[in-house]
Amino acid sequence: MDLMTTIKGSLLENFYPEGWDLARIDACCAQAPDTIGERQPFWHPAFAPVGCADVGELDVKLGHAIALEIRTAKEQGRKLAMILPAGPMGMYKWTAYFLRQWGTDCGHLHTFNMDEWSDAEGRTLPSDNPGSFQYAMEQALFLPLGELAVPESQRNFATADNLPTYAGKIAALKADGAELITVFGIGRAMHIAFWEPHFGGEFADDAAWAAATHRVAAQLHPLTIEQNAITSFKSRTTLVPCRANTIGPGLFLQSDRILGGCDGAFGRGMQWQGLSLWTTLRHGPDRWLPSTFMPTLPGTLFYLEELAGPLGAEIN
Repeated sequence: MDLMTTIKGSLLENFYPEGWDLARIDACCAQAPDTIGERQPFWHPAFAPVGCADVGELDVKLGHAIALEIRTAKEQGRKLAMILPAGPMGMYKWTAYFLRQWGTDCGHLHTFNMDEWSDAEGRTLPSDNPGSFQYAMEQALFLPLGELAVPESQRNFATADNLPTYAGKIAALKADGAELITVFGIGRAMHIAFWEPHFGGEFADDAAWAAATHRVAAQLHPLTIEQNAITSFKSRTTLVPCRANTIGPGLFLQSDRILGGCDGAFGRGMQWQGLSLWTTLRHGPDRWLPSTFMPTLPGTLFYLEELAGPLGAEIN
């Protein structure tokens, strides 16, 4: 007895995206924990998952990887474009730490926040609202860097006016020799940024889906709302907006390299991200599961080892 044998006629029967094969997703999660790093045919040769014993280790390793990309570009005398998430967040204090230790300034860096909460017209929260991603980024990364920080004119946030300019700005930077690095987390619904799984039904094929660069006032899946209520709003669902402005695969799939982090564990054996991690690493590319495209790109996905499971029942 499980979800798949009891879903018919239940309140969840039409809840999950129509393109999800629940049995296939479940099979991804039924693997032995020590096999999570086994290479899959669809992985890029330069993609690798890296296990971390705890959140502290993950934050340091991911923060160092981000800082190293910034320093390397500086030393090579080239510009760098980075798509950045507001979740996970713990790595940014270490990015700032390493850059300060090295004395590396970010004058060559152009940042593009991947998403922001919005209303139905794409209007975003004020930048001084503690729930806004711009506020989170300012506090976590830009302010701690002080005089080494990214120039304000080179910090891009996903407002209704600015988000549609991302594609042109990134194209111009790449034409000028810049590389594009996407830093990312993986959503409960396997989204990247707020590019949600149900968007897959709007496109005729993967190629059309992969060309979409952004969406203003995107409708978020209920799984995404509840994930953020738990992770960002201290369980208060009523504070979570139902829409967001977001980049799309037309941008993140252009990445020269990717740096990901999966830190979705709560302690006492509880977690929310194991299914998302396993599906990303095992399912294979599918536009109904946006995160499954990330292993097709070169880069590293840092993850908490406890997310590997085993993913079985444990009453908490």
